[in-house]
Amino acid sequence: MFNELTNWIAMVELPIFAALFRWVGKNKQEAENGISSLTKAHNQHVSVLKDSIADFKLHVARNYVSVTYLKDVENRLTNHLLRIEKKLDGVGKNQ
Repeated sequence: MFNELTNWIAMVELPIFAALFRWVGKNKQEAENGISSLTKAHNQHVSVLKDSIADFKLHVARNYVSVTYLKDVENRLTNHLLRIEKKLDGVGKNQ
């Protein structure tokens, strides 16, 4: 009986376990390769998104911030011109 069990283990179970370990190792390697390629793709997408966000920020700074700044300059110039007009009105009345 012991001889039959040894033969069974040697001829059937050992090759099955060897194939199983080989299959697990192959799956692990494939998973690591897949994760590596996904990580590279993810990093590339993140880089593209960062560039897009930087471009959008630049676009916003050029188009929207300048409008606010121009309104501020316009208000200051209008106030300054009104003060000049008042001074000129005062000079014209005195003469």
